Amino acid sequence: MKKQLFIIAIAAASLTSCGVMRNYERPTDIKTDGLYGSAQVGTTEQGLGAKAWREFFTDPQLQALIERGLAQSVSMRQLDLQIQEAQEYLRCSKLAYIPSLAIAPQGQLSSFDWSKPLKFYTVPLSASWQVGSFGQLRNAKKTAEVGVEQTRVAKQAVQQALVANIANIYYSLCMLDAQLAISEQTAKNWRESVEMTRKLMAAGRSNKAAVAQSEANCYNVEANLLDLKEAIVEAENALCTILGETPHHIERGTLASFQAPAAIETGVPMALLQNRPDVKQAELKLASAFYAVNSAQASFYPALTLSGTLGFTNNGNSVELNPGKWLWNALGQLAQPIFQNGRLRAQKRVALMQQEEAKMAFEQSLIAAGNEVNTALMKLQTAQAKRTYIDGQIRSLTDAVQATEALYKDNVSRQVNYLNVLTAQTGLLSAQLGQLANQYAIISATIEAYQALGGGSLQ
Repeated sequence: MKKQLFIIAIAAASLTSCGVMRNYERPTDIKTDGLYGSAQVGTTEQGLGAKAWREFFTDPQLQALIERGLAQSVSMRQLDLQIQEAQEYLRCSKLAYIPSLAIAPQGQLSSFDWSKPLKFYTVPLSASWQVGSFGQLRNAKKTAEVGVEQTRVAKQAVQQALVANIANIYYSLCMLDAQLAISEQTAKNWRESVEMTRKLMAAGRSNKAAVAQSEANCYNVEANLLDLKEAIVEAENALCTILGETPHHIERGTLASFQAPAAIETGVPMALLQNRPDVKQAELKLASAFYAVNSAQASFYPALTLSGTLGFTNNGNSVELNPGKWLWNALGQLAQPIFQNGRLRAQKRVALMQQEEAKMAFEQSLIAAGNEVNTALMKLQTAQAKRTYIDGQIRSLTDAVQATEALYKDNVSRQVNYLNVLTAQTGLLSAQLGQLANQYAIISATIEAYQALGGGSLQ
């Protein structure tokens, strides 16, 4: 027995030195410098993506919708079950260290030439303990731990997408509401303009062509109102689908309710490793591949199994349960692979190749994440830069409409016809709608940058 324990100790030490008992560590040759390109802002470890969604989205009505979405999402509930399943697998892998026990009572009747049968019974209790295939059990447990974390990260990814989708649709509804309000006011102005043009024609100061043009523009605006109302209902229905609710009106605020950060702090690129679920998933796959290599390496080393049986039997002389004779046995087995047709070496080579594949996938996920951050920040910077020009355009077109209408109403010199008025008013309406679209673009790009930096996935 002492000799066996000595062999086990030597094998365990050799396993440790060979690395099959090591924990996963991120490869040091994975670089993150310049991950954001020229869009990096801030030098702190934690950037915008470190904010919980309740800190980022401060609108109470939006917060209530997100909470309902998270509570009622079928995908979130399914992932809760998957996390529990992974935890059960982990529990099984931990229990593999514990000896297994089994009781297997046996009974037998035996008779010769139809004489009175003899009754035999045996009540054995057997135990088996896989003391170790030295790195197999440990790496199996580590792989199960990684599996639990993968399901948790998968839930974070679903949560992140859910939060972003709800917020985008919410502010899309706010934009449509504002566009509808402008279009309704424009339609009202056009109706008044049609009446005024008719009166001017009756007074001989306008003509039928001007009246027809005015009516046509009024009809166009009225038709656009219907399109906007339809778009609002479609957006509300889409949000209800995400919430898991039947179609109904969505209570909401305005575009102004979004409090954009004064500055977007991206943090250093390494923060993506802690915040983005897809990057974490890629690294967890790399960790799983690492433990698979360890397990393949461990298969080259001996496996020790201890087993034994304890029980009693009546030896055929009694029908009572009082034991006739006690029986026991113990067995220790140390199995060392010697030759398996190259299967173990092939398995290790495959595991190493899969580990390299996982490493490349991890590096690619970092590059993709950095590019998404760069794209989102560029969209935000472009929309913010356009806001100044669009605001100036609105002011100029408002002055143009007022001046053109004044000249038309007092058109003594006939310098302005009604087409000029129509052109000025149509241009102003288009610019106002574009201004709202740009406001939404700023909000959407900010949400996209928040999501790209891993925001929205924090509990």
